[in-house]
Amino acid sequence: MTSSGETRLFGGLFAHGEVAGLVSDRAFADAMIEVEVALLGALAELGLAPEEAARELAEAVDAGLELDVSELGRGTGEQGTPIPALLRALRRQLPESVSAHLHKGATSQDVIDTAMMLVAARALDVIVADLDDAADACAALAQEGRDAIVPGRTLLQQALPVTFGLKAAAWLASLDGVRADVAGVRDRELAVQFGGAVGTLASLGDRGLDVAAGMARRLGLAVPDGPWHTVRLRPARLAAACGITLGVLGKIGRDVVLLAQTEVAEVAEGGGEGRGGSSTMPHKRNPVGGIGLVACAERAPGLVATMLGAMTQEHERGAGGWQAEWETLLELLRLTGSAAAIARELLAGLEPDPGKMREDMYLTGGLVMSESVSAALAPSLGRARAQALVERVARRAVDGNRSFREVLREDPAVDDALGEEGISSALDPAGYLGVSSELIDRALARHRAG
Repeated sequence: MTSSGETRLFGGLFAHGEVAGLVSDRAFADAMIEVEVALLGALAELGLAPEEAARELAEAVDAGLELDVSELGRGTGEQGTPIPALLRALRRQLPESVSAHLHKGATSQDVIDTAMMLVAARALDVIVADLDDAADACAALAQEGRDAIVPGRTLLQQALPVTFGLKAAAWLASLDGVRADVAGVRDRELAVQFGGAVGTLASLGDRGLDVAAGMARRLGLAVPDGPWHTVRLRPARLAAACGITLGVLGKIGRDVVLLAQTEVAEVAEGGGEGRGGSSTMPHKRNPVGGIGLVACAERAPGLVATMLGAMTQEHERGAGGWQAEWETLLELLRLTGSAAAIARELLAGLEPDPGKMREDMYLTGGLVMSESVSAALAPSLGRARAQALVERVARRAVDGNRSFREVLREDPAVDDALGEEGISSALDPAGYLGVSSELIDRALARHRAG
């Protein structure tokens, strides 16, 4: 579902779920108005503005004010920020008794940065909830797939046996990790910006910090130690958390895309009739959820790099770097929200095929168990000799297009050391899973502990 409040041709991938609507142009404009309401309310509480003015502004906003986002956009081009145009629009609709106290003590950056933090807080609340749901679905996959043996793959080649439960447990650990990161940013980094023209709050005398605290309380944001106009740690940390989250979700998506290939077919995406269909090939069931996660993730590095580059701002107000953050950060939030919503749906509907997983374990004729055979031979032959012997046997099996078991049985040194029963045991994937079950249990326990 795309719920951005506007038509977006590619919204199904990049504006999926609730966050798109929370970071839209209109949502940001509304957030800027909320900041002005909170500011006037804080001023009135401290006796720095009439209580009646604060009440009238809040009532006017609740009743609905006309706001043309396109007009704000034109104003941004003319004044460098949308705030002068916003104030003009508000003052046209408000009595002088309110207009006279609007924006008192603030600068444009105070309103824009605080609105960005407010929008981000709402977006992150949804992202955290979606990540929670995705992790819960992943935990179920880890539990249900703990005994489903599947080829582990390194460099896209079959390596050693693992279980699908262990793969899902790795996804789970990464989801829980980024969920904690995002929640930490939500709790600690999203703070009010209030410093006036150059960060001194001189126009408010000695009450500026009290006003900032009152704004923060009204908006549900943190109270910073002081203004952070050109110290861009907070937006940079927010951007980094979004980028890392997108990377984690993209990795899960990439795994699903690979596991859903026709030749692999170890998982399939759910979603019902029509999902993943092709415009020309009726038989196809494309892994569109996994593709969506990869697509969102691919866009993250450039956006995060822009945010990091924008940190080198001049003196008390950035000349270009600050402005470069605005759409960049909103796009990062939109993509992160879209990917989190896609992941929630994808993992809840993912359909593993344990039978196909086991079938794929034998595509190499047992060669995937060569390390297990080497380990079994090492006590009697020594590690180096055992490894060299297994390498020779493996080459003979490949060159002759024969099963690994058959060629092992023909080698006297192997047969003497292991016998038929020992060879069978060494070739059994279920006997060479190491601590897979313990690792799954640990991931599940950490997830349950929250």
